Amino acid sequence: MTTIKDIAKAAGVSVTTVSRALNGYSDVSVKTREKIMSIAKDLNYSPNTLARGLVMNKSKTVGLLVSGINRESEKDQITYSILSGINESVSEKDYDLVLFNTNSTKQREKTYTQLCRERRVDGVIIQGIKTDDPYLKEVVDCNIPCVLIDIPIHSDQVGYVSTDNVSGAKKAVEYLIGLGHTNIAMVNGHSKAFVSQRRQEGYISALSDNGLTVHPNWIVNGRFEEVSAKEAALKLLTDNREITAIFCASDLMALGVMKAAEELGLSVPGDLSIVGYDDILLASYSSPPLTTISQNFFQLGFQAANLLINILEEKADPHVIIMNTKLIERGSAAKNQR
Repeated sequence: MTTIKDIAKAAGVSVTTVSRALNGYSDVSVKTREKIMSIAKDLNYSPNTLARGLVMNKSKTVGLLVSGINRESEKDQITYSILSGINESVSEKDYDLVLFNTNSTKQREKTYTQLCRERRVDGVIIQGIKTDDPYLKEVVDCNIPCVLIDIPIHSDQVGYVSTDNVSGAKKAVEYLIGLGHTNIAMVNGHSKAFVSQRRQEGYISALSDNGLTVHPNWIVNGRFEEVSAKEAALKLLTDNREITAIFCASDLMALGVMKAAEELGLSVPGDLSIVGYDDILLASYSSPPLTTISQNFFQLGFQAANLLINILEEKADPHVIIMNTKLIERGSAAKNQR
């Protein structure tokens, strides 16, 4: 196997010069660098990244820590889209990516620091973690650089990327109000999700700003699951026949609400208007196609990776990125006919 000593001998320079040229240091002349790079290519040189990482105390590897990957995640493809964005960003910057899954039980068995050290990652992107997960406090106290997705916490070593969830929810509810709906319910995710808290805030704000009554019992949790949302909506609509519209904190739950409406003999959007959140692939294929608030999950992942690498490389960029949302009008919401 070719080593930097072999390259140094062939180039007639020192091992130090070869090392600095291969690692991009600016104190090596362009002519010398090009000569070294050409010889390295001719000799099929492949750097020992593990050894280099041990010497420099950097692995050029980032981790994606995802909480709660399950079969339900297959339907919305959110994690895949975020992963695609992260992967493209780290590849452009010559970093490697390691994916690891966690849950609350695993987090009590092994600390966040232990997990990161075992995987030899320079920094971590975290998605899907709950407000009561043990790792959340560790992330803030730990000196391992981290970027959180949809979790509004930041410090010198911690940044976050999110969309404007309050504004997005307000767009959805104000759209329904503009269609003449005044009895608008909400199917939320769960109280331990930051996005649920923000989207509920937007829902309440839109109603209040337009002089409409907020009914606490019209806000139910669907756990970001299609089946749970359907069950919650069945009870909600059975007990409150005056409801003419429902804002759902995710598209997957909106699909469950559609099934509940069908089971109760309610037409969508004739009897019940529904607006979702996310704009997953299935949203445009539902019947009727789902009106929703669109998020760009690929960009969410791409920006999260960019931010983490900037923190690792000590670039003085902001540690908080908030992206915009967009209302996508389809066929699941219409003017109030009641």
